[in-house]
Amino acid sequence: QAQLVQSGGGLVQPGGSLRLSCVASGFTSSYPMSWYRQAPGKEREWVAGITSGGVSINYLDSVKGRFTISRDNAIAKNTMYLQMNSLKPEDTAVYYCKLRRGLIDYWGQGTQVTVSS
Repeated sequence: QAQLVQSGGGLVQPGGSLRLSCVASGFTSSYPMSWYRQAPGKEREWVAGITSGGVSINYLDSVKGRFTISRDNAIAKNTMYLQMNSLKPEDTAVYYCKLRRGLIDYWGQGTQVTVSS
């Protein structure tokens, strides 16, 4: 059964760092993956995306230079990370990973990231 399982997240002070992981199982090939986030009272927004081979990467402007998306297709065909540095209170949200296979999107369960002193 295809599923995405996330780990990481938690509470960190402003300026701190966190690393999120997303492992997809039940897939026989690599697919484009993305990170999204949803802050309280706001719509879910795209944060970063990476192609199946990891060649093309894009970021939301507000996280450029602070967040790094990566993937390791050697461990599993669809393992993705989000390294978050210089975190700000406005980065507080539930973060979700997503894998797109054709016209179908698969989502992780979400993980809370709270940036607060």
